[in-house]
Amino acid sequence: MSISKIRAYVLVSFISTLCSFALGVPQVPCYFIFGDSLYDNGNNNDLVTEAKVNFLPYGIDFPDGPTGRFSNGRNIADVIADLLGFEKSIPAYAKAKGEQIIQGVNYASGAAGIRDESGQHMGGRISLNHQLANHATTILQLIDLIGNGSLTKVQQHLNKCIYTVAMGNNDFINNYFFPQHYLTSSLYTSEEYADILVHQLSQQLSILYKYGARKFGVSGAAYSGCTLAMMTRYETDACVDAVNVAVVQFNTKLVTALADLQAKLSGSNFIYINPSLGYSSDFNVTDKACCNVTATTGQCAPNQVPCDARQNYVFWDAFHPTESISVVDGSTVYEALSPLYLSDTTTLSFEGAHGVATD
Repeated sequence: MSISKIRAYVLVSFISTLCSFALGVPQVPCYFIFGDSLYDNGNNNDLVTEAKVNFLPYGIDFPDGPTGRFSNGRNIADVIADLLGFEKSIPAYAKAKGEQIIQGVNYASGAAGIRDESGQHMGGRISLNHQLANHATTILQLIDLIGNGSLTKVQQHLNKCIYTVAMGNNDFINNYFFPQHYLTSSLYTSEEYADILVHQLSQQLSILYKYGARKFGVSGAAYSGCTLAMMTRYETDACVDAVNVAVVQFNTKLVTALADLQAKLSGSNFIYINPSLGYSSDFNVTDKACCNVTATTGQCAPNQVPCDARQNYVFWDAFHPTESISVVDGSTVYEALSPLYLSDTTTLSFEGAHGVATD
């Protein structure tokens, strides 16, 4: 896809939401975000962890500067929220206050995984299980704010909300394919591990359903074997096939699992977001990061000057995309989510979306 086509595609996505913007009303009443550092907008800032980026050059192109986003600017969650018609980005759980939570909360956390131990060598992070617990706390707050003491009223509100869940990246890059810190690759074949991950994620999605979620956009794991950090880890200039093969096994099983969940959970709508195999050559710098990265984390070294032509780069650091890529990714995910905000019809969809692994 050429740059001009990308711009046209993004413009069409924005035009499709003009009515919402004009009326000042989002296309859905609320948006809840579960994920890792591709979606994290500050939940790790107060944790003792290496997966924390509340310093320059992170946020160099973001209006508020460094916020904890693993990007030079907006991330995928910001773009999706913007296109859905929300006036502001969905607040991070760590900072959300009062009536802000009525329109949604971002629970995402850098280094987090489906499995609780994923990313533990980096320090603090908020696993998906912990994110679910935080959401339960949010629901208790909503009972007071909008439910008049009634959980049923809150769940009726949540039934109309969009939930995106983007997990699994760290279960591969910061677990299974990091044998120096984790035993999983010696305990399971990659296919067995995929079965375990999908089974656990299915249980976690079922918990969200019990809490009141009905509209799910679930992302497959990214092809992280093609990230700069993983190629460095494996001392190769090419994508690491073993990593990507394991990811394909997980994603294939996830598609089946989501179809099964939709069949079992009355009124649910599960949309699978499939990451692409690579990026368009129009982003002409694909072999190096925009910022100077550290050898230990693959993240930007603090307070170093990044590249100038950031719009031409795929990678901001050794794991994460630039804002330009996130705009494309977020627009693609937004389009894939259309059955959730354009119609009440229950339809399982399989749409394509870009993705970059996270740390």
